[in-house]
Amino acid sequence: MSDNSSDSNADDKAGGGKRLPGRERRRFPDISSRAYEHPADRSALVALRKLSGFDTVFKALSGLLPERSLRLLFLSDSVRVSDQQFQHLHAMLLDACYILDLPKVPPMYVTQDPQPNAMCIGLDEPIIVVTTGLVELLDEEEMRAVVGHEVGHALSGHAVYRTILLFLTNFAIKIAWIPLGNLAVMAIVTALREWFRKSELSADRAGLLVGQDLRASMRGLMKIAGGNHLHEMNVDAFLAQAEEYEAGGDLRDSVLKILNVLPRTHPFTTVRAAELKKWAESRDYQRIMDGHYPRRAEDKDASVSDSFRESANHYAETVRSSKDPLMGLVRDIAGGASDLGGRLRDAFGGGSGPAPKDGPGAPGKDPEDPPGEPRP
Repeated sequence: MSDNSSDSNADDKAGGGKRLPGRERRRFPDISSRAYEHPADRSALVALRKLSGFDTVFKALSGLLPERSLRLLFLSDSVRVSDQQFQHLHAMLLDACYILDLPKVPPMYVTQDPQPNAMCIGLDEPIIVVTTGLVELLDEEEMRAVVGHEVGHALSGHAVYRTILLFLTNFAIKIAWIPLGNLAVMAIVTALREWFRKSELSADRAGLLVGQDLRASMRGLMKIAGGNHLHEMNVDAFLAQAEEYEAGGDLRDSVLKILNVLPRTHPFTTVRAAELKKWAESRDYQRIMDGHYPRRAEDKDASVSDSFRESANHYAETVRSSKDPLMGLVRDIAGGASDLGGRLRDAFGGGSGPAPKDGPGAPGKDPEDPPGEPRP
């Protein structure tokens, strides 16, 4: 069997008589999810997979979690994708599983909800859910990237941890009246959300491997941010927003960015677009497209220490290359910057340089300016 592109073998899985997909794309036999996972996501998953019995313990919690209820809910009140219902989505799902070589095709449901959304949940086996708002918003190639995104979650095993996160989030709301109990649960939820935001970047990469159309992935993210108004939007301008978001403002803005993202399970859309474009231009992506990638058969030999080292190197590189004011301050502190107090004052918008040595009559200083008041 050729491993270079989707071909007529996809028809065997689709059970149809015509070629799927409509254009050739490379497929990746036995690809390990480590090939596309974000370093922070990969290091956590490799460590968890090395813990003997970890998944068994998690799955044992299924009696406490609402998974069975969710499955029954989608089965009874949503439309299950098949060769008889939402056939185009069914073909995309089979194709995505074929390209990423996912052994078992997960059930997929369309649920009535005007909010564009998709998710992959489940402990025993993953299920994929997409909303009508998303189906109506995206065109075929954009939707293909989303389906690939969710299949990437399934291949990585994210569905288990996503289900735990949903449960704990709901549980924290129910025990909000217990101060210490709520704090303990929310600490776990916050850590899980940070991991899950990185897992979303991983799944975006999986979506690109399935769709193999970067512009379609970009369009889909733009539509999620700004609706179905492509004639009013521009990919390059959208990516420029991400750069402005990262580099703009002072330390106060850096703190606000952190506070804004903490309650979210997904990174901001412009950030996702910029991260995906960066990965698509990387050597790692090109190597995968050339057929050089980690294999699933090698997962058991993956090194936890190597994964953590790669994650640490990634974060170090992020600090080095980031244009965010807070990351700049971290670099200054790490580098033993002189006049740290002045740099802090400038970073918080309190001035643009050393104070003048002369008194009130110094050029450029108004005697009526109140002490410490920054000038416009």
